[in-house]
Amino acid sequence: MTYIENVFICMVSPLLIGALCMGKRKISFFFFCFAGMSACMLSAYINTFFAALYKADAFVAAAEIAPVVEEVMKFLPLLFFLLIFEPEPGKIKTAAMIVGLSFATFENVCYLIQNGAEYFSFIFFRGFGTGAMHVICSAIVGDGLAYAWQRAWLKIAGTCGLLGAAITFHATYNLLIAYGGAAQYIAYALPVMILAAGKLIFKKR
Repeated sequence: MTYIENVFICMVSPLLIGALCMGKRKISFFFFCFAGMSACMLSAYINTFFAALYKADAFVAAAEIAPVVEEVMKFLPLLFFLLIFEPEPGKIKTAAMIVGLSFATFENVCYLIQNGAEYFSFIFFRGFGTGAMHVICSAIVGDGLAYAWQRAWLKIAGTCGLLGAAITFHATYNLLIAYGGAAQYIAYALPVMILAAGKLIFKKR
């Protein structure tokens, strides 16, 4: 990915200044923003490495390698948070969401730099679709961890199951994107529709 480090520095620098100005009470928010963007940058390198190692084409890399790498990388900051700080369930959900949104934001910016922004409609749908997909994956992992890590017997099996569910959803999204055509736009719409439906269901309760 071209000049990804420069993009990272440009995006993180204002956040670092904000962290210094906001004080200790808000430091966790900025930490998880850094973690999400760092996970995205490292995922790009790891995806490239495994694609070269297994001689995978773009379709296989997007559908089989990227979902596993990206969801595991997003999980690692949460694992650190859980092991070191033993946070309350609400804080786990918030941390997962911030990591996912930061990951999606950095990914979208890098996509724009690589592919340009000539077609507004395509960029619009992709931006919302990718963002919603990462939010859903983060909600699966974050909400699940908030429950599973309160029960010692469920920690390992629950964590593996949650990662598996997030990877499966991510892989389905990427598979439709890689297929192209109408399937691509179905992929962009699917996570947005799921989020909207979830919002309506929980609002009625």
